[in-house]
Amino acid sequence: MGGITPAPIDRFGRVQKEIAKTALGAEKKISLESVKNLTYCVNNLKKRGFEIIALEQGPSSVPIAKLKPKFPLALIIGNEVGGVSRKLLDKSNKIIEILMLGKKESLNVSVAFGISIFEILR
Repeated sequence: MGGITPAPIDRFGRVQKEIAKTALGAEKKISLESVKNLTYCVNNLKKRGFEIIALEQGPSSVPIAKLKPKFPLALIIGNEVGGVSRKLLDKSNKIIEILMLGKKESLNVSVAFGISIFEILR
């Protein structure tokens, strides 16, 4: 995880009560690593054989339903305002998007992640 994502444990080693309350113990079941430099992280994952997939709308994105994922993979999801940076999009192997109907063109990050991981693992 990187960027502005809060961690379940703060920098002093204390449990973040808001996250623990929301996660209901799930935060204890996954391994988590915080990185400061996402570009370095992506480069490292690529060297280790990961396919890098970014979730973002744009001219080069493909509908998530057409994705044929190769594992292992890393999914990059940007924040709700700025999305995924151009630098990370350029480093991605694929850029996918969730097709939407109506006038709104964005989803809450947690909702977008849920839809994405469901489609990837389907």
